[in-house]
Amino acid sequence: MKNLQRIMSLCDYTTTKEVRIISLPLRVLKIAITLAVLVYLCFSLYTEKGYQKKDTVISSVHTKVKGVLDVDNWIWDTSEYTIPYPGGNSFFVITNIVKTENQVQGLCPEFPNRKTICSRDDICKKAYADPQSNGIQTGRCIQFNRTLKTCEIRSWCPVEFKSTPEPAVLAGAENFTVLIKNNIHFAEFNYTTKNILPEYNVSCVYDRLKAPQCPIFRLGDILKEAGESFSQIAVLGGIMGIEINWNCNLDRWASKCRPRYSFRRLDDKVVDERLFPGFNFRFARYYKSADGKDLRTLIKASGIRFDIQVYGIATVLIDFLIGLYSQCCCDPKSSQKYYDDMKYEKVSGPCILQCCRMRFVSFVDQKDIIMVDKPLQKSLQNTTGTRIEREKIADYKDIEQHLKPDSNAALHRLEMEAFTAKDHEKEFSSCSWCQCSKCPKMDKFGDQLCCRSQAGDCITTSDMFLKLVLSMNRLIYILQYDDPFLTVDSVSNEKLRECAKKQYIEWRFGMDLNVVNFAVMPSCCKHEIEKIAKDHST
Repeated sequence: MKNLQRIMSLCDYTTTKEVRIISLPLRVLKIAITLAVLVYLCFSLYTEKGYQKKDTVISSVHTKVKGVLDVDNWIWDTSEYTIPYPGGNSFFVITNIVKTENQVQGLCPEFPNRKTICSRDDICKKAYADPQSNGIQTGRCIQFNRTLKTCEIRSWCPVEFKSTPEPAVLAGAENFTVLIKNNIHFAEFNYTTKNILPEYNVSCVYDRLKAPQCPIFRLGDILKEAGESFSQIAVLGGIMGIEINWNCNLDRWASKCRPRYSFRRLDDKVVDERLFPGFNFRFARYYKSADGKDLRTLIKASGIRFDIQVYGIATVLIDFLIGLYSQCCCDPKSSQKYYDDMKYEKVSGPCILQCCRMRFVSFVDQKDIIMVDKPLQKSLQNTTGTRIEREKIADYKDIEQHLKPDSNAALHRLEMEAFTAKDHEKEFSSCSWCQCSKCPKMDKFGDQLCCRSQAGDCITTSDMFLKLVLSMNRLIYILQYDDPFLTVDSVSNEKLRECAKKQYIEWRFGMDLNVVNFAVMPSCCKHEIEKIAKDHST
């Protein structure tokens, strides 16, 4: 059996017990601290979206550039000035060109630079091809123009020698427009959408204030939003970034998933010839002459590359734990309330904002004890306080069993005599705060206390008061319980008085020292105890 009990004890769960102090200042302080922590946590959760699940975007982009230019009687349409990029997230628009027409493979002087300028043949190396040259050297030094000689090369001749035009040939490209189609998907939440709204038609043009959701952009406006000048970048070219940011809240009550566009320059603004500034590339258009020779036109194209960068995060409220707990916490009859009441004991707390004396008052016509923890501006009888539940008192019949039979009879006789004497010596008080008509006049507010809250019989006339508080045999018996050699003649009035007061307080307030030490006895009860102490001395 003992072994079974030991095994079962392993299943016990122990927890600490907390005492809740019922005090308005302490409660306000606790609530203030709790609210401060709660506000900080809520702010952190709100800014970091810690209460939501997140997923990153999966995106696809498709672009269409529109616009036509007439430059030197040459019509430039979309197929002329746009170069598609693999992947679809970039497009290139030509803004400036350098043409070298009618090139044919043969021998010609190299374009002059530090490595190709020469004065005699031995400076040039036969079959040498510099990475920056236009062809392969033949080993001869020939005339490039009237003043310069360069190494002869085998290449497409004549070599490119024109400088980049300024202003740009296609400076009017800033009025071209581009339609950006962006489809996105959040796999975690199975959510798909696009940036083209049904209410936007083909005539809209993006404007940060008037039309922030329009998917059609003017190229000049893109550079303007990025703080750049289209006419300057168009000369040498550059790289611009179009950022599409999807920050989506997919909660049912606040569903919002629309893109935000922003623009910035991605390449270096500083022009450094050593680092090949701008953005350009070369391509050729081939054809045959009348005599069947292969000819080409070399085009050096400078322009602006637009990189479309899509970012996005979707968030959804984590409502599993909230939904799981809300039913329990909102039910007033839930089992949690039962265990909460068992775990926490509620007691009244003191006043901490001002220095005052703690007092506990018990009225015979009220069940609860009154706690007064504030300065007295009037009689204690009429001062309001906080009600607390009175502790259940032990059965005083246990003491009665220890008395001798003959002393019980004597006790009853003395009680009846005392009761009769009190009936004849009834004193009626004229105090406004007295409800039993037996309270003597008191000067101090703290002593102005009656045994009742409403008018009625005084507690000193009750049988229980006579037996527990005024019974001489009972009081002496209790004193002898602590001091077995104490005789009746040696009992002092002070001891008798203190014993009677202790009997009354334990009867009316219980055994809790936290209450007993601050209990206040009614003035009518004090008066009766003083009288019995005087009777003992006589």
